[in-house]
Amino acid sequence: MIELRTPAEIEQMEPAGRFVASVLTATAAAAKVGVNLLSLDKLAHDMIRAAGAESCYIDYHPSFGASPFGKVICTSVNDAVLHGLPHDYALRDGDLLTLDFAASVNGWVSDSALSIVVGTPRDEDLKLIDTTTRALAAGIAAAQAGNKIGDISAAIAAVGHGDGYTINTDFGGHGVGRTMHGDPHIPNDGRAGRGLPLRPGLVIAIEPWFLHTTNRIVTDADGWTLRSADGSRGAHMEHTIAITEDGPLILTKRD
Repeated sequence: MIELRTPAEIEQMEPAGRFVASVLTATAAAAKVGVNLLSLDKLAHDMIRAAGAESCYIDYHPSFGASPFGKVICTSVNDAVLHGLPHDYALRDGDLLTLDFAASVNGWVSDSALSIVVGTPRDEDLKLIDTTTRALAAGIAAAQAGNKIGDISAAIAAVGHGDGYTINTDFGGHGVGRTMHGDPHIPNDGRAGRGLPLRPGLVIAIEPWFLHTTNRIVTDADGWTLRSADGSRGAHMEHTIAITEDGPLILTKRD
């Protein structure tokens, strides 16, 4: 079911957006060569406790997950691009790391992600991150009242295809509200002018993700982490936004 939020409810969602942004900022700053993924998860967990927030991940067990997630942040490294389950791994120089985090504050959820390079970057990784960042910006710019879901999808795809990447549509954006995942689904490729009309009060997460040389993914042995089928690296960017009469409002904007 698709729910529209009142201006007052969108204002009530803003603390969750700010908190999610603060956790991503802190964990990205802490992600240095030699730092363990479990330490990043602990940092996020400590911030959740200190803020009186609730994790959206730790007990999360959708049909595509092998078991409850058990951690509070997704840490996807190199050829992993989505749902990376934190484990005993020390970050290495040149690792491409995606951090994806969602939490509930006062009963309202926000969801966001970013990709960074730890230590010395590869040019192809910087390009991939740049393309994904610009695709997110394009998708947000298309999230205007009166447009349609397909306009967001087409805007994301134009950037990704324009830079030579193929696009997987199995996982994409989604509705956000009292829970982390809701309707509508927002694929990262589509036709402009098609799909659900965008109305003020719709709150959604827009999340382009691309892989260097494939659009096929496989599930890791942990039952959660999604990796590229050919071992190429991936990047993922995400913001939770509210559609308003005055244009898209980014709830998870980072300083």
